[in-house]
Amino acid sequence: MARALIVGCGCRGQALGQRLVAEGWAVRGTTRSEGRGEEIETAGIEPAVADPERPGTLLDLVSDVAVVHWLLGTAQADADAIAAVHGPRLERLLERLVDTPVRGFVYEAGGTIPRSILEGGAEIVRAAQRTWRIPARIVDEDPADHETWLDAMARATTAVLTSNE
Repeated sequence: MARALIVGCGCRGQALGQRLVAEGWAVRGTTRSEGRGEEIETAGIEPAVADPERPGTLLDLVSDVAVVHWLLGTAQADADAIAAVHGPRLERLLERLVDTPVRGFVYEAGGTIPRSILEGGAEIVRAAQRTWRIPARIVDEDPADHETWLDAMARATTAVLTSNE
């Protein structure tokens, strides 16, 4: 059974996690707050406290993970924190994933944060794909169109593991 890590396991992350669990995946979902762990667990997902602004907290969670999902297209934080998690923090995490069992990365490039930030994050993912041969998928479906977004994320999860990129 493959395991996925969902970074940003709010409502949409939980919906994706439930879909993946139904497809036979084991899923771990992150939250910054210990108080949200029960909500994630109720969705059938293993909860984990981690902060995308601190990539080391995420690396502690990937020893048995095949695919990482970066679901931060609608993240709510101050502008500097948003720019960091789609910029240098994302880049740092991708650099360090090379030395882990992770075999794929799915990046959410649609959402409510500024388009330029999401495009910058997508380019970081593409650069990691070229540089370190990390199989990746960039999903730019509008998260507000929930079913279309969910289908695209589920397809990307499967595709990233069957990719030769």
